[in-house]
Amino acid sequence: MEAITQGVNNINLGADSHKKNRIQVSNSKKPLFFYVNLAKRYMQQHNEVELSALGMAIATVVTIAEILKNNGLAVEKKITTATVDMKEESRGRPVQKAKIEILLGKTENFDDLMAAAAEEREAVDGEYQS
Repeated sequence: MEAITQGVNNINLGADSHKKNRIQVSNSKKPLFFYVNLAKRYMQQHNEVELSALGMAIATVVTIAEILKNNGLAVEKKITTATVDMKEESRGRPVQKAKIEILLGKTENFDDLMAAAAEEREAVDGEYQS
């Protein structure tokens, strides 16, 4: 999992893409709950996480944020939208893409909820081992 986290941190999208708590979401590379679980881990380590996406991946970022909020794990701190200039991969011509950044912080009961989920997993694992 550390290699994956490191890979996400090494993706370069903008001037301050070196933030340690930023997750740049792709629409096609990873399943949705990979990003949800990674965001939980980042919030444990940094108390907040910044979800970032371009174009069609924006819907995925919004879904991740809503899952975390609806489960009582995160609160919205800031949402930023922009249009960025990029080069089209096939022809190299300039195109504009929508960009979103959602900054989420831990809720007051984040640690309690995460501990309860870990205990639940251990109980289920214990049942399978018996």
